[in-house]
Amino acid sequence: MIYVVFCTSKLFLKNLFLVHSIFNTLKTLKIAIQKSGRLNEKSVEILKNCGLTFENYKSSLISSVTNFPLEILFLRDDDIPEYVQDGIADLGIVGENVITETKAKVTHLQKLGFGKCTLKIAVQNSSSIEKLEDLNGKAIATSYPVILENFLQSKGIKSDIRTISGSVEIGPGLGLSDAICDIVSTGGTLKSNGLKPFADVMSSEAVLIGNEAIADHPEVAELLQRIRSVLSAKSNKYVVLNVSKDNLQKVVNLLPGVKSPTVVPLFEPNWVAVHSVIAEADFWDKINSLKAAGAEGILVMPIEKIIT
Repeated sequence: MIYVVFCTSKLFLKNLFLVHSIFNTLKTLKIAIQKSGRLNEKSVEILKNCGLTFENYKSSLISSVTNFPLEILFLRDDDIPEYVQDGIADLGIVGENVITETKAKVTHLQKLGFGKCTLKIAVQNSSSIEKLEDLNGKAIATSYPVILENFLQSKGIKSDIRTISGSVEIGPGLGLSDAICDIVSTGGTLKSNGLKPFADVMSSEAVLIGNEAIADHPEVAELLQRIRSVLSAKSNKYVVLNVSKDNLQKVVNLLPGVKSPTVVPLFEPNWVAVHSVIAEADFWDKINSLKAAGAEGILVMPIEKIIT
């Protein structure tokens, strides 16, 4: 007798990964990342910058890391929080907006600094809606009904939330809604559809998440240290400059470094070279201040890793 079982693709994948986990005797860690979409490229990039070696990630559901006990699962972003919550994946990289929308019970381990966007309410350029109170009784199309409902409740507003999958920005133009609530990165899509941002609902960026059972795992701590070293390096610059000893203290006061600047004597009497680290956000202000303090020959270089 042959039994044929029909199931949804999501259920099939969960079962596939679950069976794979059962037969994984080495208890390799698993991290879920977006298979395609705006977070995929940056997720792959940060893992590779952590020194992880893996291939075939564009054509596979699972890719093994050859130099670290880790497997990478490639999923839809909406599924990642649930897979992590249920322990099918130990870790995940996903947007904060997706975690909030799915109500998944996961641990936030580290913000990753990419995939930044804002969930905004937008209306047509010709709309008479001018303040939040004007949304009372109005229809709002969105792919994020949970987040939107929480926001509206916090403002005491009652609207008709219409859940739409896909291109919600066409809602007002088709008469399906008076406004939309959607992710906005640059605003170009809104402009091309005759819409203007009206109110900020939530800011979001990519985060590393973990399930509650895996948070203290030693390999998780190792991977987290690697990720943090990459993020720290990306947000800083390495600086080498020359300065006379007469002006050294003024320059050192501007350069705290990781702990303190390194000062090396030069062949020319009364001159030294100073090595330090400058935060990317303070870069140009610091450079101008250093020049005013007597620094010369300033050399600025990117940093690959910072391990503290």
